[in-house]
Amino acid sequence: MQRTFLLAKIHNCTLTAANLDYIGSISIDRTLMDAAGILPFEQVQVVNKANGERLITYAIPAPANSGAIELNGAAARLGMKGDTLIIMTYAQFTAEELKEHSPTVVLVDENNRIVTVNHYGQLLEEAVN
Repeated sequence: MQRTFLLAKIHNCTLTAANLDYIGSISIDRTLMDAAGILPFEQVQVVNKANGERLITYAIPAPANSGAIELNGAAARLGMKGDTLIIMTYAQFTAEELKEHSPTVVLVDENNRIVTVNHYGQLLEEAVN
């Protein structure tokens, strides 16, 4: 059996733009994607803390160290510049794979600069043992 768990999260990032006429997705500063382990075109869930909207789309890299977090296409209607977002990825794991899994959580400041990168393998290890 496989179960779905958090793979990575960028927590409390700030939406820097909403581009309705851009081809759909969410653009994320490449530095943040790399820190979280999010790959280009990987499926992400986006939660907008300002309005409660949730959406699933895919990530595309914005220039590294730009601080850019941009909702594109139809998703642009679900947020406004300045909104606080949480961006998450999930993966499916077998019981054996789960023993080695450590979710990554990237915490950022108001300019979308990395404050800290946390790994939560210990919490998961305690839960599965």
